[in-house]
Amino acid sequence: MALNVSGVVELARWWWTFIIRGIAAIAFGVLAFVSPAWSLAVLVALFGVWALVDGVTGVVTGVRSRGRDRSWWLSILEGIVGIVAGVFAFVFPIQAAGALVFIIAAWAIVSGIFQVVAAIRLREQIQGEFWLGLAGVGSILFGVVLYLFPAAGALSLVWLIGGFAIALGAFLLVLGWRLRGIDELARRDAAHVHG
Repeated sequence: MALNVSGVVELARWWWTFIIRGIAAIAFGVLAFVSPAWSLAVLVALFGVWALVDGVTGVVTGVRSRGRDRSWWLSILEGIVGIVAGVFAFVFPIQAAGALVFIIAAWAIVSGIFQVVAAIRLREQIQGEFWLGLAGVGSILFGVVLYLFPAAGALSLVWLIGGFAIALGAFLLVLGWRLRGIDELARRDAAHVHG
């Protein structure tokens, strides 16, 4: 069964988690463009922070929508993947630096698949809601490109990652603002019914 109206309203209450994820992604992307000469170790650390923030907010979203949305576990699973990728980057920075392209590619593909599935479920309840799906498709395409061209130069990799992060962040910000509008409408309707 698809996400029901109460599930959409509950998800909309957590609109700010999408905003946080979007801001973190855009900040990461902008920093990658501003200072492309960063060492790979710094890039690994930044990726680790980004993946952890994204993962934690994904888990929070999933836990909060549990019981109201049958696909709540997808958000939790996506969040766990992000947390594991972030922890790996911090615990094994040398190995992560050597495998950074493949870590980011795998994370992008897996999280993109979860985002597309979540978007399909959300779209069944909200007409025209496709931003999360676009973020998911972009994430999958980004991961595939990284797998196909792993020998890209360090500067190209930094710019590619920065561009992806900014695009993903923009999609998540738009989704967050749309959910914020749904939340405000639901709160007004609730106040009107109880008022």
